[in-house]
Amino acid sequence: MTSAASVSAGRGREPGPAPAPVAAPGDLLHRLRQRHTTDPVTHVERVPPRAGTPAPWPRWAPEELRSAYARRGVTAPWQHQAEAADLAHDRRHVVVATGTASGKSLAYQLPALATLLADPRATVLYLAPTKALAADQLRAVAELDIEGVRPACYDGDTPRAEREWIRRHSRFVLTNPDMLHHGILPGHAQWSGFLRRLRYVVVDECHVYRGVFGSHVAHVLRRLRRQCARYGDPAGPTFVLASATSGDPAATAGRLIGLPVVAVTEDTSPRAGLTFALWEPPLLPADRPAPAPAPRRDPDVPRPGAHPSRPTHPLSDATPDALAPGAEAVPELADLTQVRRSALRETADLLADIVAAGVRTLAFVRSRRGAEVVATSARRSLDEAVPGLGARVAAYRAGYLREERRELERALLHGDLLGLASTNALELGVDLVGLDAVLICGYPGTRASLWQQAGRAGRSGQEALAVLVARDDPLDTYLVHHPDALFGAPVEATVLDPANPYVLGPQLACAASEAPLTVADLELFGDSAKETVEALVEAGALRQRPTGWYWRHRERPEVDLRGEGGAPVCVVEAATGRLLGTVDGGSSHFLLHPGAVYLHQGVSYVVDTLDLDDGCALVHPEEPDWSTHARDVTSLSVVSVRSYVDAGPVGLFLGEVDVTSQVVSYQRRRIATGEVIDTRPLDLPARELRTVAVWFTLSPESLVAAGVEPADGPGALHAAEHAAIGLLPLLATCDRWDIGGLSTAMHPDTEAPTVFVYDGHPGGAGFAERAYGTAAAWLKATRDAISECGCESGCPSCVQSPKCGNGNNPLSKPGAVRVLDVVLDNLPQ
Repeated sequence: MTSAASVSAGRGREPGPAPAPVAAPGDLLHRLRQRHTTDPVTHVERVPPRAGTPAPWPRWAPEELRSAYARRGVTAPWQHQAEAADLAHDRRHVVVATGTASGKSLAYQLPALATLLADPRATVLYLAPTKALAADQLRAVAELDIEGVRPACYDGDTPRAEREWIRRHSRFVLTNPDMLHHGILPGHAQWSGFLRRLRYVVVDECHVYRGVFGSHVAHVLRRLRRQCARYGDPAGPTFVLASATSGDPAATAGRLIGLPVVAVTEDTSPRAGLTFALWEPPLLPADRPAPAPAPRRDPDVPRPGAHPSRPTHPLSDATPDALAPGAEAVPELADLTQVRRSALRETADLLADIVAAGVRTLAFVRSRRGAEVVATSARRSLDEAVPGLGARVAAYRAGYLREERRELERALLHGDLLGLASTNALELGVDLVGLDAVLICGYPGTRASLWQQAGRAGRSGQEALAVLVARDDPLDTYLVHHPDALFGAPVEATVLDPANPYVLGPQLACAASEAPLTVADLELFGDSAKETVEALVEAGALRQRPTGWYWRHRERPEVDLRGEGGAPVCVVEAATGRLLGTVDGGSSHFLLHPGAVYLHQGVSYVVDTLDLDDGCALVHPEEPDWSTHARDVTSLSVVSVRSYVDAGPVGLFLGEVDVTSQVVSYQRRRIATGEVIDTRPLDLPARELRTVAVWFTLSPESLVAAGVEPADGPGALHAAEHAAIGLLPLLATCDRWDIGGLSTAMHPDTEAPTVFVYDGHPGGAGFAERAYGTAAAWLKATRDAISECGCESGCPSCVQSPKCGNGNNPLSKPGAVRVLDVVLDNLPQ
């Protein structure tokens, strides 16, 4: 029986032209390994194929809908699809948490579209974390060609002329949480007809909503429920959520929507076999001329991370994600100067080789510039081998114009492109039928992301190949030599906390600006809502009246769900005025500083000017033989101390801090050799994050007495900081990416060896306060996690961090245990 093997198991549509037969993954991997004299593969994991378990169509599914799916090649759902659809049809909130390419879309399309057919006035709202995913789902629903559904995307790219038609006539609106927050809910009166008849809310890829972002989205969904109850059924719509495999999906989904949720977790879809290789780039030949060392630094330009007046510099995990959420560092090219071959170059060569073999391939790269570099390098290699073949490889990343993104998606879908180098913008469920290989350039930070990316291949039903190319840092090196850490460990749980007062307060202000809050509304927002509303009244944000609490200001509250560090900066070609793309504000200092080389689909531009006030960078086309690499300084200063514990040689503090980041210079490096040409100063404004931190200090004498010599101090403190950040989510209901840290053997404000852990959000997010209140339990769990780990010198399970700004160096696992022993021996329990 033909079932949903290829179509509904993906996103519900036919693939493009079938690719030519390709080599089996094992044969392809063997050919790739032959490129090197020393085998770069450290481990090969074989994921066997799995047969699917079909189920009959639910009795309530109308014949018209079954016929529509049959035209797309789907004659029966898989068992988990039918189970989830039945639950949703019975008005039970449900989350489908099954593997990549398991057909989650059919599970929510089936009850939603059946309801639209049965009730000509009913409506459906679909939420995706990215525009690409919403556009993909729009195609899938539109291709079913069901009369009267009138699906439409409503997002920032939607022309204003179309928005009124969508509000009035579309019955299946696809959008994202940002547009729901900024556009639909503030204009709820215009959407009253749609909200009154809303029957289903689909929350796709809900595992993405984690940390502070997830906590904000949780309240956006509560605000949606509130407006639906005001205009229509008090019971509200039924929520159907789709998630990658994660820990405890029912509880996570329940926290997200504020309602009990049933989880469907048994994946009954068929799965093609997957060959997953761990690939460590080879060491460079010993006789290879070493790249020129970095020039002596201008004494007026501080060393990155250094305090100008101190010889001892802090080791900071103040990644741009924490300093300016949404920003990205660009250290990936720096490994050109290291002993092991660059992961970027290795990935580019692998991409070229696989594309030359006729295999449609997606390469995931951690940074936007890295994606451009991989695509450009692969194109050059292919054109040298077969002129014109390079045109079948492209880059895909945030910042492209809408038309470019859609054209790239279409070209890959239909086989016009054979290779794509992408950031994690394509990690989510965009249907890429026909891909047979995935390259992952550097560990993406979580096992959930790793399997999401690897799962992009194999949707055509053919055997697939996935290759993790390790970067030359301790974390990646550990993983490729300890495959059990990847293949034998469970997928992480998604963490969010809607009760976080730093999220709840602004969201209640948004709700009050949409309609006055009532006592009945407060129950919707949780047990802390009453106390938070009273604090907003005291702060002058709300006014209490007998009929409820009213927003006092003319302007709406400014709440940034994602914390992307400011408005995007437009990249404009100076000679023509043509808009090339955009870069988010948080990344503009790194990517668009004057003199920066900006890559866009293989074409190089050099930045002439960066106007931060107008949000515009002017560029001109140029093909220099060098690349640019911004260098920044990160520092932390203590603003005030709220509370402290004096424990003899140990001090524990909670207070406000300023975390300052400034791009101060950039290097120019030869593209061919990685040789540093020069370092040029920059005059860009510093970026300051005032937030809340918890920190502990130790006397130098106590460290020496514990066996931590001064030379080992930075590594011991750094390792303790990493582990403390990794363990805090157990107690503070945060995500690792919500917090930052810094350690230093002598901090100018504390005048002692110090470890800081701070909230990576303006004003704080409550995590540091929780850490301070449970410091003994938190640091004991940290110490136990390090000492009980079976590794010899430190691994991702104990002291290595996927977001370390210093490349996990230096680290001392035994030193971290001694540091924490000193703290715990002196700190009151």
